[in-house]
Parts: sequence; C-alpha cells; structure tokens
Amino acid sequence: MAKHRLHKYVSIDTLKRILGGSIRMTQPGGFNDPFELLPEIVVPADQAGDRIGFSFDILAPRRETLLTAVVQLTDGQVASDITSRHILVELNQQIGILCLSKAPNSILMWSHYADQYQGAVIAFDADHEFFAGQIEVEYVEERPRKHIDSYKSEPVPLAELCSKSVEWKYEQEVRIVRPLRDCKKTEHLDIRKFPVFTADIPQEAIVSVALGERTPVPQQQEIYQLLKDTKIGLTLSAVDNVGYGFRQEVILYPGDFRNPTVSARTAHIFLGTSGFHAEAARWMIDHHPMSPIVNKTV
Repeated sequence: MAKHRLHKYVSIDTLKRILGGSIRMTQPGGFNDPFELLPEIVVPADQAGDRIGFSFDILAPRRETLLTAVVQLTDGQVASDITSRHILVELNQQIGILCLSKAPNSILMWSHYADQYQGAVIAFDADHEFFAGQIEVEYVEERPRKHIDSYKSEPVPLAELCSKSVEWKYEQEVRIVRPLRDCKKTEHLDIRKFPVFTADIPQEAIVSVALGERTPVPQQQEIYQLLKDTKIGLTLSAVDNVGYGFRQEVILYPGDFRNPTVSARTAHIFLGTSGFHAEAARWMIDHHPMSPIVNKTV
C-alpha cells in the first residue's frame, strides 16, 4: 500500500539542513501571510484595549459548537485589533509550526517556495510519528470572527485559528504544531527578526526528494551523493512533453533497491563517478539527441 505523503517545497540549502536531521518550526508571525492566526475578536467596546489571557490546546480538533461560528457585531461591541494581536504575540512566544502540503507537484508552490524551480520538494511519510497532530488548514471566503467568550471558556484548539483566505487554497496546507519549549533555539534570526527554532527529524520520515527543473547541476550531484547510501528516493523534475506539468525522472528508487537509473535527462549527475553508471552517462552525453538540450553544466 502506498504511503500517505506530505510535501515541503524548499531551497537546496533548506533541503540539506533537513537531510541533516533539522527542520524549522516557525512562529506564526514569521509567515508570509500577515493574517496568520489572526481572527477578528469581538469584545465589548469598553474592553477593546484590555489584554486578556488565553490558553490553547495544540492537539485538540476544532470544536463543533456555536461558540466557534462567525458572529455578527451588535451595539456595544467591536472587533478588537488589539485583542487579536495580543493573541498573536502570545503564540509567537509559545509555538512553532511546520507547514506542509498535500500537493506533490504544484507549479505555484515550486515557484513560490522552491527557489523558482531551483530547489526541491521533499515527500514525507505522513504516518510517521513525527507528524502526529496534523491540522488541515481551512480556506474561507471571509476572515473568521470569534466572540471573546469562546476564548475564555476553555483552552482553545489551535486548529480553530488555522484558517486562511481561499486565495491560498492551492497550497493544500497541513500543519504540525509544537511548543517552542520542546524545540531547539538556534543563534540565528530570520528576515523578520524572529529567533529560529528547530526540531530533530529522523531520516526514516523522509520518503523521497524531487529536484527542480532548474536545480543547478553541481547541486544535483551534491544531493545525489548525500542520498545514494540512504533509503530516500531521488528524482529530477522535467517539463512534461504535453500540458502544464512536470514528469519525474527517477534517479534513485526509495527503499532498499538502490541501483541508480541513468537517462539523458539525468546523465550529468553521474559524471565524476565510476563504474557502469558513469560509462552509461558519458555515452548518453556524447550520443543522445536530447543531451545538448538537457545536460547543462550551470
């Protein structure tokens, strides 16, 4: 039976860090969408500036109650931006999120998150224990609006905050949330000055890696060397002959069968190696009609 997979679109540098066993858990404020985990919070008008404490449950599912439904503003109530942002500030200090996708080959995701097709897509075994507590993002037409009482009554399932505009629907996002206290704090700051926290990810949680159509040859060769003695599969994306899509040229099959596959598209990866595969690669580069087009050295 095929494994249930989740995918992450990454640059080559990020790929190498993940293959090395470290993956970032990002604070919500570090995401590219400024509406992340920031619903409208309806409060009595005279409490609009109050700072109110909340508690959140990372693993609980969304509640099926009227308290979580979108509410309408009435006289004496306001949607308090101060309250919403206080919640976000607290979450930035408490949690890190790993963003994954159910989409294995999205043209937009390749462009936005995989260094404009120069990076890679990592396929993970979604059934591995590392991915416990998966939250599927909800895509909605209107920004969620919650009454403050639904946040005071009991610990709020964090899943209820994982809603985004329908304009993000193409991402098919799934999230893993962890307390920052369970992660490792590095010495680095990201572009928004958030400290970088990481979690240890076991190699067996990685099923395969797909390199991009534009991944430079030296980096293709480097990733092949990193993976050839593992059980992780490796492919090279290529613009398909028909339609808007990519086909995956197999280099290494995932699992115990590690006999590399050489094609005109992947031959340059094997230059500098020895044995049958190097000989087959040199022959293809010299004689295959596709070679002048696909076997680039930059």
